[in-house]
Amino acid sequence: MRERYDVVVIGAGHAGCEAARASARMGLKTAMVTMNLDLIAQMSCNPAIGGIAKGHLVREIDALGGVMGEVADAVGIQFRLLNTSRGPAVWSPRAQMDKKAYRVRMREILEREPNLRIKQAEVAALVIANGRATGVALRDGRTLESTAVIVTTGTFLNGLAHVGEARYSCGRNGEAPSQLLGDQLRNLGLRWTRLKTGTPPRLDGRTILWSEFEPQPGDAEPTPFSFLTRHISRDQIQCHIGYTTEETHRILREAISRSPLYSGQIEGVGPRYCPSIEDKVVKFPDKLRHQIFLEPEGIDTNEVYVNGMSTSMPIDVQAAIVASIPGLQQAEMIRPGYAIEYDALDPRHLLHTLEVKAIAGLYLAGQINGTSGYEEAACQGLIAGMNAAAKLRGSDPVVIGRSEGYTGILIDDLITKGADEPYRMFTSRAEFRLHLRIDNADVRLTPVGRRAGLVTDERWEAFERKQRQYELLMRALQSHRHGQWLKRPEASIREISSWVREVLGEEAIPSALITVETETKYSGYIGQQERQMVRLRDAERRPIPPDFGFDDIPGLSREARDKLNRIRPASLGHAARIPGVTPAAVAVLDVYLGLRRVS
Repeated sequence: MRERYDVVVIGAGHAGCEAARASARMGLKTAMVTMNLDLIAQMSCNPAIGGIAKGHLVREIDALGGVMGEVADAVGIQFRLLNTSRGPAVWSPRAQMDKKAYRVRMREILEREPNLRIKQAEVAALVIANGRATGVALRDGRTLESTAVIVTTGTFLNGLAHVGEARYSCGRNGEAPSQLLGDQLRNLGLRWTRLKTGTPPRLDGRTILWSEFEPQPGDAEPTPFSFLTRHISRDQIQCHIGYTTEETHRILREAISRSPLYSGQIEGVGPRYCPSIEDKVVKFPDKLRHQIFLEPEGIDTNEVYVNGMSTSMPIDVQAAIVASIPGLQQAEMIRPGYAIEYDALDPRHLLHTLEVKAIAGLYLAGQINGTSGYEEAACQGLIAGMNAAAKLRGSDPVVIGRSEGYTGILIDDLITKGADEPYRMFTSRAEFRLHLRIDNADVRLTPVGRRAGLVTDERWEAFERKQRQYELLMRALQSHRHGQWLKRPEASIREISSWVREVLGEEAIPSALITVETETKYSGYIGQQERQMVRLRDAERRPIPPDFGFDDIPGLSREARDKLNRIRPASLGHAARIPGVTPAAVAVLDVYLGLRRVS
């Protein structure tokens, strides 16, 4: 049996949901295939969205017309704006989610898309003919024909879970892996590797002595993720903070030989920035305690996520380390922690659109590209979905530059440098942090989403209203004493709210006020970054033809030639960011690009 679609999305995690919705909303007949309809948008790790730099990604997803921010605002149960003691460039929203409600709300939104069909099945193979993807073959014998295929398989490709000495195949714990598709992808001629991630034990909240922990409340005024969300007024839950003890560390040190991480059983590379609790104890022997966070997984469940205690130790060791923490002596484990290894492909095989260079119509997004995190996956899924739709419609590709968004930085880093370990976004990866703030993500990216056909009239009208307010206030401040006053570090635009309302004639949009205050207070620094961005954009506008012969250029080292031939950079700026390509090599390349244009 054959069915015909424009786009097929494999997987229904955070990348798959964004890819499928974007493609369908842009007018293409889309199928999203998942092995379990009940686990769409499952949060297999921590029940939270956002965080440092991750909150920036969610704002950018929302600004482009994606869905993650709207869902998070609808089902979040605790909201906090992080890094407020520092400058606005690094402010990042984070929120605890009701894990079950997030899945339900996401599925509701996807099922309302008239061009989207969701199917429960296992994809056994990609159908590839004459160097391009033409559909997928399902394990039940059906074939879904399509012009584009987007692979968003998460940790499911040849997934292998570890709990102490025990190991077993799975995608997430308790779910089947994708082995047939994983084996095919290994044989497509693309470089692949094994990566590893892990989760902590989940505890029964009824067995926790909460009084032993420090409460961590949410913000009195929650900061939404979506530019369409005006207020979040519902009650918020508390999380709690605790610490490991010397006894915790003693138990782990004595049992370290049973750790699959240290016995050599785990071969995949894990994230340095998010080590397991056993890794922390071994690598930081002088640290007497490590912080943990107790995070409820929802409002109608007793399940509690122990953030900071990711582990793959045997279950008896996990039980002992939990009991060694004051307040958890009687705590019962609902689920043990585990590590999981999975296949990832080298993202240097991709274009900036996330299409595979060697296989037309095949796009990859999420953990298959070597990233870690819901937000990193979702932004890739959105870009892949938008580009698959744009290509089929004959529209311009959607490429976000490094000066336009963290989404662009993430993709550029991946396709230029690859991922030797699970890639996580940090604000330190950005060259122009003061320009890439959460308050102006819509200014940077909503016009991009509108041109692509993803931004709705409702969102565009909200954006234009905010822009009108911003322009009115900036003009008014230029000729009023408040303009100079607002440049003072201690000054806040909230202190002149009555004047603001008089200027606007209506209630101010909070993000517009933040943008006005930030761009007034930091105008000198922002101007300096804008001049730097012009230089970067000039380099990005120097295209390198796809057939350019790097081997024919004298003066390039063998390493530079090898790197340039393997990655095939799209521009001079892209070439300059490849590790091993020196400034001298870029200068030589610049000269020969000029000679080619002249000839």
